[in-house]
Amino acid sequence: MATELFSKQQTIQLRHKHIGPSCKVFYSKDPLKIIRAQGQYMYDENGTQFLDCINNVAHVGHCHPDVVQAAVKQMELLNTNSRFLHDNLIQYAKQITATLPQELSVCYFVNSGSEANDLALRLARQYTGHHDIITLDHAYHGHITSLMDISPYKFYELRAGGQKEFVHVAPSPDTYRGKYREDHPDPASAYADEVNLLIQEARKKGRKMAAFIAESMQSCGGQIIPPPGYFQKVAEYVHNVGGVFIVDEVQVGFGRVGKHFWAFQLQGEDFVPDIVTMGKPIGNGHPMSCVVTTKEIAEAFGASGLEYFNTFGGNPVSCAIGLAVLNIIEKEDLRGNATSVGNYLMNLLKEQQAKHQLIGDVRGVGLFIGIDLVKDRKKRIPAKAEAQYVIYRLKEEKILLSTDGPHRNVLKFKPPMCFTMENAKFLVENIDKILSDLEKGARVAVPNEQLKPVENGIPLTLGGTKRKTPHASVSELNDSSISKPCHPEALQSEESPDGKSSHCNKIACGEQQGSYQSETGAVSCKRFRT
Repeated sequence: MATELFSKQQTIQLRHKHIGPSCKVFYSKDPLKIIRAQGQYMYDENGTQFLDCINNVAHVGHCHPDVVQAAVKQMELLNTNSRFLHDNLIQYAKQITATLPQELSVCYFVNSGSEANDLALRLARQYTGHHDIITLDHAYHGHITSLMDISPYKFYELRAGGQKEFVHVAPSPDTYRGKYREDHPDPASAYADEVNLLIQEARKKGRKMAAFIAESMQSCGGQIIPPPGYFQKVAEYVHNVGGVFIVDEVQVGFGRVGKHFWAFQLQGEDFVPDIVTMGKPIGNGHPMSCVVTTKEIAEAFGASGLEYFNTFGGNPVSCAIGLAVLNIIEKEDLRGNATSVGNYLMNLLKEQQAKHQLIGDVRGVGLFIGIDLVKDRKKRIPAKAEAQYVIYRLKEEKILLSTDGPHRNVLKFKPPMCFTMENAKFLVENIDKILSDLEKGARVAVPNEQLKPVENGIPLTLGGTKRKTPHASVSELNDSSISKPCHPEALQSEESPDGKSSHCNKIACGEQQGSYQSETGAVSCKRFRT
């Protein structure tokens, strides 16, 4: 049984004293202190069980005994760097490349998704001799400088000089909110043509493309699934100017989509990326990641004359853990589970969409699902405040979920892969109850006034209180006459820990402030940027 060194209040005080202020916590007004976890459940210091719907890092389930055993067994024998020969490294490389197209045969092992994506940029630039990068709007690829530069999800927050001249931002291939929607005859080609237009405009200025990089399915961007055929067409345009195609599978790989091991395979068998990066689920919480590329790109990287060495990348313990994860995915048929439970959950959510006007769209594959909440289905106005309300109400019901997307109005669902149909039913029953409460509280349909994109989210609990949060009505959620603002703080996702991840483009951003009143106090949302 897990024990505490400090009381929750002492932990908060010591964290405030010793941990950097930019390192945020979930539910900051009343943060959770989690001391153990198992499978798809997490437990606080009082033994209270929470259903985990957001931890895609604990891919095969928190503290899976096979993973723990593999780690302990190898740590008792040896842990050293990859300059010594060791079979774990080779065995892992052999097994992971067997899941990929045969062209992708060379591995580099690192320790995080950020490291993997940074190395992918180095590989692309060395191979092509070019420097410029094309990225997607709302993309997030990591927290280090090279990746902040290519992550609009982050650099839009900077007041000046956010987008570098070598970075070119293409529209997200979003068929619900984007430029080309579900009624377009060929959104894949239309969005790919936008990338080609960027390339041609950049070439006129003498720019040369090293790579196009994209998450196989955008997570921070709002659970966006690119239309089939999009990657093939973009790859053609990028290859025509000497660039390479980097697929970021850090969030969505390792069977999460169910029918395939990798999310990029949803595009079709005729699409083969030049570089694939992977992270988060690879070690089930252990810091491990990998870059896989072609022999040609690897040889070009080696031709630079610089040795590539990573102290911890590919160490025997990490590889033993990685092998255990791969074996569990196969042994427990977690891809099959992702398909069956994911389909069941999608069907339940579609039923809720028919019942609740607040649900504008339900989209996803396997255990990667987004629920887009709207104030008006026709206008598709993001229901940001309502989304935050749902998140905090779910916490009261001992369910952990979070929001994402440029407007922070998409309920994002990417749980451990051992999630069950009973878990899905429990989740949806509570979402149904909360949305019904919202609609009853308003006494009318959700109003059609627009809530502009804003910074951070909105808490409905205040620190220290143990009583349940009053259920605010929609009219309260949209009351803009509050005179006592406080700092809004959302349930922040693991890939956006600074709590300032809500962003939009210059055209969409407005200056309207949004706020609402609950019985526990006023909460104000300041505008994000002008």
